[in-house]
Amino acid sequence: MVPTRHETRGTLPFSEPSGEFVSIMSSFLLGLPSISLLGAASAALAAAPWMAAPLVLARRLRSTFSLDDIDVAGITAAPTPRVSIVLPARNEAVHIAACIRSIRASTWPDLELIVVDDHSTDGTGDLAREAAAGDPRVTIVNAPDLPAGWFGKQWACQSGAVHATGSLLLFTDADTRHAPDLVGRMVRMRERRGAELLSVAGHQEMGTVWERAVQPSVFTLILTRYGGADAIERATKPRDVVANGQCFMMSRRVYDAIGGHEPVRGYVVEDVMMAQAIQARGDRVSLVLGIGQLSTRMYDGLESLMKGWGKNMYAGGRHAMWWGAIGQRLYPLFLLAFPLGVLMPFVALTWCVFAMLLGGAVSTGLLLWSAAASAAILSSFAAANRLNGDPIRRALLAPLGGAIVLAICVLAIARGNNVRWKDRGYVSQ
Repeated sequence: MVPTRHETRGTLPFSEPSGEFVSIMSSFLLGLPSISLLGAASAALAAAPWMAAPLVLARRLRSTFSLDDIDVAGITAAPTPRVSIVLPARNEAVHIAACIRSIRASTWPDLELIVVDDHSTDGTGDLAREAAAGDPRVTIVNAPDLPAGWFGKQWACQSGAVHATGSLLLFTDADTRHAPDLVGRMVRMRERRGAELLSVAGHQEMGTVWERAVQPSVFTLILTRYGGADAIERATKPRDVVANGQCFMMSRRVYDAIGGHEPVRGYVVEDVMMAQAIQARGDRVSLVLGIGQLSTRMYDGLESLMKGWGKNMYAGGRHAMWWGAIGQRLYPLFLLAFPLGVLMPFVALTWCVFAMLLGGAVSTGLLLWSAAASAAILSSFAAANRLNGDPIRRALLAPLGGAIVLAICVLAIARGNNVRWKDRGYVSQ
């Protein structure tokens, strides 16, 4: 059959626009306000903080170093230090076997793995022993009973470090996956950067729309606050350094010198506080990318996102505030400012569009401000997705991410320093 004028194969039939559609679009176009020079200037000034964010983010990302750029040719030819990997695990039956297998595949010649089963009730210990069967490099220990004042992860790390024999310690989480060259690249990068503490920001796996909305939002906030490796290395104050507890390496000498995990035993963000302690000694702290070397899926849905980030947002984030005690008192306002700053332009732009569709009057300044600020937010989120190796179109989830993060922040402020994680309750310092 020959297609008619209104038919094409593989496409929807075309028809003339209806009178109703024309009427609606006419009302929309007629409702567009005339753009004055003064209105445009006012809108640009109001949108400046939002428009500056992607510029700051782009500049800081240029100073971020990557393990993927490290040449591993002949990396193990010279005498190598022993690396002891400490892996704390509490109820990690879903992840533990894959994590252990990835570490066992490491090409580093002098390596040991200490798995610490932190009183798991889901068979984590048995699965770990099965995954490690026949490998003399792997030791599986049970964490002693949790002392008062300690978080479970810190106690498990401290307990595992007791068994470590390496001159370098690498602490990692059970939900991570290590590339074979990860350890070697970290050793070389640590030497190249002259860093005492080197941590890695790897690829964040996201399986649900909730993760894809929230994770870039949080990572954008962290990147904007701390910047790339260059900014962290140049920091002159402990509050301006950060580390990723999912994977970090330091010398045994300095670990013992600062008292191990004992000084950070009561902090929900033990990685950040350890980085601050090391920077306060005058040692360098570095956070580098490792998208091709390390991967993890932090959370698996909305509920775990709310619980996971909720435990960090208030109790942990305030330790990065300026102005000392005053800054910590004002911290709830700063915490709410970010998600509100993400949401406001999109809410305003949506209102403007609907108002014009209905034939209402709209302020030129409000329309231009909301459009410019929304575009800037999308640009920042696109950069965060691109950095993680994800499609930039996921930036369109920014409004949803902002709304969820706002809810997380409100709940976190309400809980204060009270933290619950892995079926344990804590009061964070």
